[in-house]
This record gives sequence, C-alpha cells and structure tokens, in this order.
Amino acid sequence: MSKRLAIVISHPIQYYSPLFQRLSKKCNLKVFYTLGKSDNHYDVDFQKEIKWDIPLLESYEYSFLENQAKKPGYNHFLGIVNSNLISEIQAFNPNVILFFGWSYYSHLKAIRHFKNKIPIWFRGDSNLIDDQHLLKKTLRKILLRWVYNAVDKAFYVGKANKAYFKENGLKENQLAFAPHSIDNERFKTDHYAAAFALRTKFGLGNNDILILFAGKFEAKKNPTLLMKAFLEIDNPTIHLAFVGNGKLEYELKADSKNSRSSNRIHFLDFQNQTTMPSIYQACDLFCLPSQGPSETWGLAVNEAMAAGKAVLVSNKVGSYQDLVKEGYNGYVFQSQSLNSLKEKLILLSNLPKLRNFGQNSSEIIASWSFEDQAEKLIKHLYESI
Repeated sequence: MSKRLAIVISHPIQYYSPLFQRLSKKCNLKVFYTLGKSDNHYDVDFQKEIKWDIPLLESYEYSFLENQAKKPGYNHFLGIVNSNLISEIQAFNPNVILFFGWSYYSHLKAIRHFKNKIPIWFRGDSNLIDDQHLLKKTLRKILLRWVYNAVDKAFYVGKANKAYFKENGLKENQLAFAPHSIDNERFKTDHYAAAFALRTKFGLGNNDILILFAGKFEAKKNPTLLMKAFLEIDNPTIHLAFVGNGKLEYELKADSKNSRSSNRIHFLDFQNQTTMPSIYQACDLFCLPSQGPSETWGLAVNEAMAAGKAVLVSNKVGSYQDLVKEGYNGYVFQSQSLNSLKEKLILLSNLPKLRNFGQNSSEIIASWSFEDQAEKLIKHLYESI
C-alpha cells in the first residue's frame, strides 16, 4: 500500500519541484504551498518580478492555501498565515509530514499541533558558520531546541547542516543524509553553441579565461570583493562576468566603468533557468565570494559543477566542506580577505588546470542528485511505519 507523504513549503521553488516530481512516482504525495497562489513573485534581492521558465507544478499533486497575512511574504515570520493548513493536512491523512522551514507562523503552529500525532520530518540547510554575539547565540539555541523538539527526523543537506541540527538537540539516530541537489542533467547537457556565442559576444579568445559570478548583487554574496580582486590582478587574458541584478548593481557598474579593465568586465541582467546552463558552460571558473550571513549552501555551486566548471568559494559558503576539494576541483578562500581571494584567483589563472578541475567537479557532483535525494526520503518513508 502506497504511503502518504504531505509536504509543507512556502511556494514553488526551482530547486525542489523536480524532487516532488520524483517522489510522486514512489508514494502518495501532496504538497501544500502556504504563501498563496501567484504566477510571479517580486524578489526583493533581485529587485524584480520573477517567473521561472521551467515547469514547477507538473506531475505531482499540490494545493495553494489562502494566505491571510497582513503583509504576505516568505522573508518574515508573520508573512505566512493560513487558517486551514492544519485541517487540509488532516483531510489528506498523511503517514508523515515533511516541513521545509519552520520560521513562518503557520508552519510552526502546524509543527506544534502534529507533534506526537503524526511523524514530523524536517528539511532545511541552516548551519553554524556565521559568527554570532554570545547572548544572541544562546537565546537562539534555546528557541531552536524548542522547535526541533517536535521533529522526529531531519534530513541534512551536508556536513555543516548536520552539525547545526546536532547542536540544536537532534540525535544521530534522528538524522539522515539527503544531498542538496539541482537538476544535474539539465546543467551538464551540452550547450556549446550558445556558450561559444556568449564568449564571442564578450570578446574572449580561445586562450582567455572567463570568471563568472551569477546571483543576486547583494552584500551577503559580496560581489564587490570579486570586482576589487579582479581589478588588482589586471591580467589581460582574464575576463569577469556578473549575471543577475540587485542593490549593488550601480556600484559594480560604476567600478567597472571607472577602471582600465572595463572592456573585460561584462554584465547580464537576471537570466532565467533555461539560459543558465549555457552561461555556466561559457565560463572557466565560477566564484561565489559570500561573506554572509546566511549563505546556507549556495546551490549555484552545484550548478557550476554540474556544468563541468572549477569553483572558488569563500569559507562562509555552506557547501564548501562538501563540494570543494582543495587543489582538485577548486579552492576555498578566507571570507572578506582581498589578499586571500587574489591569491586563489592567481592560482586558478591557468586554463589546463581549470579544465582538469572542471572535469573533477563533474565527478564529485554526480552523486548529489535529485534521484539520490528522493531515494533517501522514500527509503525512510517506507521504513518509518
């Protein structure tokens, strides 16, 4: 008899819908979207309306719940208030409830309601990497231990996330690994023509190196540090591309315009999911220079590795312990350190090395897949009851 799995999550997300599609083939699945129905959503950090161009609602059962929040949003606790979440879950009568995130009014209320009634699973990617004031850290630990006391099993995405769950009260036998994943096949499918066209547009020759930053132009991700390092290296064979939008866009473009290297610095606005594989494949090195707080994983690193690229990340990027093998597929530098970033960029200013590192990235990321994530969840679902 097929087990019934309820999933509670704020809204359709490109990094989770493919997982739901796979789970629905193995169990009776229903996903409850709590933020409310909307074809688009305004992304505060990208500073624009976003509508993904890949299907996020196909091949699984779902329901959009009415959100009665006075100020709807997924960026604050009172942004999700559903009067019928608990009753809708009860009507579905699941064997297990899997919550993606607890820090919304309705999610936390449902977690507390179903404690000791229906097995509660949790999925999140928080970690302990960020520095915190002792008092704030102590108070948060008390809160988190109270929250996770209601959780029967948590699926950790990597080493830093596992340490976070253990610090906040979950025992080893309550933890299971389910890798943080992206659609590896979509990013490794050959887009040579589009990638070559982009490199040509940027004026790169066959022996030139393209460093890519893709994401939100925000302080957390610290793209300005990458700009500074690039300008100080001043190697005529290296180009830098910024793909995205955000609050730091004006500053980045001003720095580029005022530099002697402006012809080697390129900007593209936010690009949707179908175009991102060719953009990753156009580069030689992907860099995520985040300073935090809350760069909990950095799934763009997965995407770049699936596209077969070397990676360079700061030690505030949650995935660095799992995905970046020093001197094998990339390097890790000290967050906010211009000298550390420059040192690693210079080490990576070698095309044969970058190509070898890129091949190694492909091998590493192969097992970090939706298929493996779904398999782990299904295994525990059928063993849990």
